[in-house]
Amino acid sequence: MAKIINAQFNKSSTSTNDAPSPDISEIAFLGRSNVGKSSLLNRLVKRKNLAKSSSTPGKTKLINIFDITFKNENDENKYYARFVDLPGFGYAKVSKSLKEEWGKNLIQFLENRFNIRVFIHLIDARHPELEIDKNVAIYLNNIKRADQTIIKVYTKIDKLKKSDLQKLKSKNTDAFFVSNLKNVGLDDLTNKLYKLLFQENIL
Repeated sequence: MAKIINAQFNKSSTSTNDAPSPDISEIAFLGRSNVGKSSLLNRLVKRKNLAKSSSTPGKTKLINIFDITFKNENDENKYYARFVDLPGFGYAKVSKSLKEEWGKNLIQFLENRFNIRVFIHLIDARHPELEIDKNVAIYLNNIKRADQTIIKVYTKIDKLKKSDLQKLKSKNTDAFFVSNLKNVGLDDLTNKLYKLLFQENIL
């Protein structure tokens, strides 16, 4: 069993130009605004306010980067990676010129940041078929390299009826299903990330 034993804010960046040196593996979190991305990050690292959530969807416009330390209970070693919290898409109320620049910088980051090893695409379990999420899934699959993995994570599963959750799971057998509120699915996701980065030789 792997766990995250430490998490620290590194910096906020606008693009690859002012991001930290790409010297360790990164996990990029993408999701529609208000999908629960900041809450998930905080739950994964067991810190209440490491990633700042906002009551205003789309408020976060910077790429926020965190230093993460993993540890496996079976050995004494520590393993280092970064979480990359990307701005939410879909709701942002910003000027057209800023939105275009923001989009350009994000695309550049996603396509050129060669040390990103995992893309985590967060989807609201209550709205699993939105066109914007379908487009993001297509885009990620188009840019993904052989050494990268895409993980779909359905959030807010506590808001679903059990029958609806089962239908969603049957359609998405490779996805993860989490509830930040009920603390469900987080350990499984942490273990998956640890295995991808540190046990499958894709560093």
